[in-house]
Amino acid sequence: MLVTGTPGVGKTTIAQKLASKLDANYLGITEMVKEQQLFTRVDEERNTLIADTEKVEKQLQKILVNTTGTTVIDGHYSVDVVPPKHVNMIFVLRRDPRQLKTVLETRGYDSKKVWENLTAEILDVCLWDALSVFGSDKVCEIDVSDKTVETVVEEVIQVLENRKDCKQGTVNWLKTLENAGQLEEFLKKMG
Repeated sequence: MLVTGTPGVGKTTIAQKLASKLDANYLGITEMVKEQQLFTRVDEERNTLIADTEKVEKQLQKILVNTTGTTVIDGHYSVDVVPPKHVNMIFVLRRDPRQLKTVLETRGYDSKKVWENLTAEILDVCLWDALSVFGSDKVCEIDVSDKTVETVVEEVIQVLENRKDCKQGTVNWLKTLENAGQLEEFLKKMG
């Protein structure tokens, strides 16, 4: 299963806690890329590694073929590198852009990188990427705003156990920002 979303939504924390709760394996794609040097270059301007998606996909294939049981995989570009045959469910985590901005700034992201990620979150990029690769049957959108890790993990487990419906299209940050009178401010900064 995949846990994806814009940087700063809580993917790693949620995925690790979920794996622990389900007694499943955990795999963080970002860490794997760094540790195994599966990148083509370092983007100095954005202070990020550019993953070699072909190498990442091949490495994931090797790992998953040799792993028994459930594996919880996290990464914001996981839908691009995890072979679909290994995916039964995708959880796209979403966070209110106003909260996400604080998280990204606290991490020390520069302004350009903050707004690049806020734009992706506001425009549902991770959700649409997941839907385009895996279709609506496997994709669940979860708003993590103002929720504890435990609450989000429980929500994921409820979906997995068919106690809660899997939905997408429930988050509309444009409307949320408009209702708060902040849409124009965000749009100007998104450039």
